[in-house]
Amino acid sequence: MDLVLSRIEKDPNVINEVIDYLRSEIRSIRFNAILVLGELGRESRSGVSALTECLKDNDWSVCREALRSLGKVGDVTEKTISEISLLTKNDELSIRKEAVIALGKIGIADDISISGLIDSLDDESEEVRKEAAIALGDLGFGAFKAISHLIDRIRDQSWQVRTEAVKSLSKIGKGAQNAIPSLLKALGDKDWRVRKAIINTLVQIGTDAIPSLLSYMKHYNPIVRKGVIEALGEMNIANPEIIKEVSLALRDDKKGISGKAADALRNIGKPALPQLIESINDPNKKRKNLAIWAIGGMEDDASEAIPYLIKVLKEKDASVLIEAARALGKLGHIAKDAIPALVELLKAPNAKVRKEVAVSIGKMGSSAKEAIPGLIEALDDKNPDVRWRASESLGLIGVSTDEIISSLNTLIHDQCDYVCEAAILAIEKIKGM
Repeated sequence: MDLVLSRIEKDPNVINEVIDYLRSEIRSIRFNAILVLGELGRESRSGVSALTECLKDNDWSVCREALRSLGKVGDVTEKTISEISLLTKNDELSIRKEAVIALGKIGIADDISISGLIDSLDDESEEVRKEAAIALGDLGFGAFKAISHLIDRIRDQSWQVRTEAVKSLSKIGKGAQNAIPSLLKALGDKDWRVRKAIINTLVQIGTDAIPSLLSYMKHYNPIVRKGVIEALGEMNIANPEIIKEVSLALRDDKKGISGKAADALRNIGKPALPQLIESINDPNKKRKNLAIWAIGGMEDDASEAIPYLIKVLKEKDASVLIEAARALGKLGHIAKDAIPALVELLKAPNAKVRKEVAVSIGKMGSSAKEAIPGLIEALDDKNPDVRWRASESLGLIGVSTDEIISSLNTLIHDQCDYVCEAAILAIEKIKGM
């Protein structure tokens, strides 16, 4: 086959010889000729008529390969589409499956193709139903007549069929909003892959889905509520009602919901910042930490929250201090006003707090120069993780003085290998600047 393909590359007329072989009485020759034409794709469109005749071959495997090759060629006639559609009802499973796939690849959304694919959505085979759903999605806007049938497949017994039906609804676009009620009802699906596909489709539908999504915010099923919040967050729409409802969900104690709410507010960005700042003062430690985490992920949009995060650094709970330090580190140089408070925490009684503070200072880079004395002192910390992170941060700040180099040199023979390595790398980084 490779030899034939190389000959065709040098002389395109060889394609005609290959097409003639489709009429050979020897099964293997017909089969290999079909494979070659399929490999050539659109280059072999002159062989479409002969390939179409192979769909009637007495050998089912030849018929199957002809379907595959016609799908790869793509540029086919109405007669070919009609012949392929008839094969979606063939007794042989593999032929029905390949016929459906071929219609999707050919990509012509005429009444014959759509009708054949709609019928295949009810096929007894899970594989055929799945491929039919995929093919309809591949036909895009032209397959809008199939929307009600795809909606029915959201209740299919197979999670794969349900998933592909949902995905195709978003690809078709026109009329997909009609699927919103069914999509929301299916948000409690037992399979996470189906739920994820539903969320993505609702996000694709966009603003038309918002009223229905908001009406599901108090659904009895926490899995549904979680999916609704995720969809609203991924839309990134600064709608006051969305912000209000999602902020209320921060208080939902069911597993995972408050986390999804915090993530959604982070995605919405600056318009949601006031609600997150308010939650920083929540007496519930979990909600407080989630709000701090969300603020840390908002980058420059979170600048107004920095004074509130600095205030949090005066609290006593280690988990809160760690979350606040991490958030300030993520904000980088815009959080440089927090450096004095962070330096104070390099002396905190909890070693994990000291370590995270050292990391966060380093993330502020050259804007954290005033933290250098505190970091040098931290190089003598009894906890090796603190020494390690303090070394790294000095390297990231990048200031070279005799005191800094000398202090880092004392760690080159530290009892912990990773501390030694961090000190050496920091010295190299500083000297290389």
